Amino acid sequence: MHQPEVNRIDVDSNDVSRTAVNQFVVQGLISELSPLRYTPAGVPVLEFLLFHESEVTEANQPRRISYSIGVLAMGDLAQMAGMMRLGCKVRLQGFLAPVRKDSQKYRLHAQHIQQI
Repeated sequence: MHQPEVNRIDVDSNDVSRTAVNQFVVQGLISELSPLRYTPAGVPVLEFLLFHESEVTEANQPRRISYSIGVLAMGDLAQMAGMMRLGCKVRLQGFLAPVRKDSQKYRLHAQHIQQI
């Protein structure tokens, strides 16, 4: 079976970064919670997994969405989030970034966490 050709362009990251917006807002449940740790510079870091489930409309059809996304919180936000428990419902705001340089996997870097 013949696969269709994928169209691609070379992207100049300087052109994109001048106009790009990277903001992500999501609600869900904390489904995994790692212990609070510290960077070599003493900055608190907390990693956890957020489970999200919702129904959206796409092409005038209902669609059920269910996924988990890794979350990274740093500094005072990490210490605050470290007091939350598994199953806690939260609203997160932050940005998506690769897990490692050149990785195709992403996680949410939290900038605001609200327990709901």
